[in-house]
Amino acid sequence: MKRQQQVADVLGHSDIDTPPAYRLLDVVTELGDIAAEINETTGYGTDSAALSIREEELGDALFALLALCERLDVDADAALATALAKYEGQSGSNGTPASGD
Repeated sequence: MKRQQQVADVLGHSDIDTPPAYRLLDVVTELGDIAAEINETTGYGTDSAALSIREEELGDALFALLALCERLDVDADAALATALAKYEGQSGSNGTPASGD
């Protein structure tokens, strides 16, 4: 995945490369930021039509996830292809994709 290599390059040229456990904490933190933004923009769930998430927040989460993949030597593109195949091949009883777990 081209973007994963770009993330690897950024990590290699900075002081932000950390062990996998800290990479995972970054992912969770970024997802928490997204959740907080959802809560705030929807009035804590009272107005779902007002839902708004800044692209920057989603980008930060993607960066953190790609950094984790890079640190674990996981090809993000291959992992995504596997997940897509799983979801395309499965359907829950209500007609929605099931995780298979």
